[in-house]
Amino acid sequence: MRVYLPSTLTAARAVLHERKVPPGMAFAVTPAVREWYSQSDVEEMEFAALQDAARASLRLLDADPESPPRRFVFAADVDERLVRVRDDLDRGAVEVLESVPLAAVRAVHSDDPSDAEAQAAVRAAVAAVLEADLGSDDAAFVVDGAEGFELLWFATQELPDLL
Repeated sequence: MRVYLPSTLTAARAVLHERKVPPGMAFAVTPAVREWYSQSDVEEMEFAALQDAARASLRLLDADPESPPRRFVFAADVDERLVRVRDDLDRGAVEVLESVPLAAVRAVHSDDPSDAEAQAAVRAAVAAVLEADLGSDDAAFVVDGAEGFELLWFATQELPDLL
């Protein structure tokens, strides 16, 4: 099962050092996602899961203000037995029950490190994400501003250069 694990650059440094992504909440194409996007193909559903993980990365950045303002997501293939679907929390939410070896990570997604405009939008979104989660339309507009910047795709071999 392909899962999208939200992270930060600070946490990604630990992943590179330890050669594994710690267990925790992630996003995937779950039954609820398949139902919600019934007219979409798997690629579109996976993109939606990636976007949800990017938003979760904003929450992690809020908890780690020392981390650079860049959303960061690991895309990994994990045995389904190691994933618990948590559609009760959010459509597409899953819990990865064990660490994911870096060898199982298929790609890394991150904001463009040289795009100052994207970094400013992410900074503003980090400040607004919790209010957006609580239903503020104004805060949701700010978060949507960051989501307007596409995450770039990087191979896992590029991880040291990203950090």
